Amino acid sequence: MPGGRTDDEPFFAFLELWARLRVESLEAGCVIVVEGERDRRSLRRLGLAGPVTLVHRGDSLATTAHRLARQSRRVIVLTDWDGEGGLLARRLREFLEAEPVSLDLEYRRRLARILRGELVHVEGLHGWARREAERHGATLDHFVDGPGEPDGPTG
Repeated sequence: MPGGRTDDEPFFAFLELWARLRVESLEAGCVIVVEGERDRRSLRRLGLAGPVTLVHRGDSLATTAHRLARQSRRVIVLTDWDGEGGLLARRLREFLEAEPVSLDLEYRRRLARILRGELVHVEGLHGWARREAERHGATLDHFVDGPGEPDGPTG
């Protein structure tokens, strides 16, 4: 934009990135990894319909990584933007780098840049996006289609 950044840029950058993630999450063999159920619920409320699996579901991280490698071709990591989330993302990368699976940490990095520290937990994405939409004089549904579908067997 001429004249520099505006406060509107993060929200519209988020919408653009989110639209791409929604499409890519539906590709065969793609799965998104989040830390917990509230994270998954937030993604669903933002219209993400592709498979989302949880890191924290009772298995060790090594077991989770092995299952992901067996069942997926592409793993998109969307752990929180705090110390624990960063550690989980690094450990998943270590477990999966020797596997025949494509590991995607770019969405996590780009969302962190867009959110600029305003949000630390994935579970807060829906609320943040809703507030931003209202700040722009519209409902979130105006910018994002409705809820995604429930998870299948990978969830």
